[in-house]
Amino acid sequence: MSATTAISSAAEYVNAPLLYKGKVREIYELGDHYLIAVTDRISAFDYVLRPAVPDKGNVLNQLSKFWFERTADFMPNHVVHADVEKLPQGLIRDADVMKDRFMVTKKAKRIDIECVVRGYITGGGWRQYQKTGEINGIKLPEGMRKNEKFPQPIFTPAAKNDVGHDEDIPFERMEELVGKDIAAELRDKSLKLYEYAHAYCAERGIILADTKFEFGIVDGKVILIDEVFTPDSSRFWAKEKYELDIEIDSMDKEPVRTYLAGSGWDKNSEPDPLPDSVVEETSRRYRDILNRLTGR
Repeated sequence: MSATTAISSAAEYVNAPLLYKGKVREIYELGDHYLIAVTDRISAFDYVLRPAVPDKGNVLNQLSKFWFERTADFMPNHVVHADVEKLPQGLIRDADVMKDRFMVTKKAKRIDIECVVRGYITGGGWRQYQKTGEINGIKLPEGMRKNEKFPQPIFTPAAKNDVGHDEDIPFERMEELVGKDIAAELRDKSLKLYEYAHAYCAERGIILADTKFEFGIVDGKVILIDEVFTPDSSRFWAKEKYELDIEIDSMDKEPVRTYLAGSGWDKNSEPDPLPDSVVEETSRRYRDILNRLTGR
């Protein structure tokens, strides 16, 4: 990977109209396609934090590219290419900076459902279960323990909100929003993707605890879009750290969450800049998950 300093915005490197700026990704207009650039910005508790984390964007983009390629034979996706040599001359101002942090993609109509698959009862699913004995309306056995593996992965969708948090919904509500046929297709594709990646990760000493997908429609067909099986969209556990009834240190931006939780920050105002040690450890973790999954 080429970046040695953090990139908080791709705008100075991309000579195209900026259509959308998310917490991490930026979408640029290319006529028939989009260029999606992945920055090193990092967010927590709905705030974009400072400073950005070196190599984070490269890792997210390279992991998504890796998984999109591996699953393309059974799950079509939005990637056209991620080759800087194929870009029009003058579009990119610094190829060394941008070569690992962009994709050219098809223009899909996003389906406004976040497709979440859980293989283990943890995180928000565990909190739901403690209160209701259910997750997204799915009744679960009594006496389950935190981090316990489900007999079969469960599909727990959320309605996407561009402002505020996505809303956990039962599958029946998803059917009302997108129709029964699309809902069933998204569920089945999500479960198949999860099971494929869970098996792949297990061979490399990693547990894929849960993950989320986004889908869109191109030419009337459902395709996979956005990102896939990255530390920002998935919960990875090192197999050697797996244990019931504890808070497992996940292989992502956990150092940031831990620091913020102990910093006295009120979560209602702009947080202070992250300490260098937290930024460095977070960057190391992102590079480590890329290495463990892809060998890069």
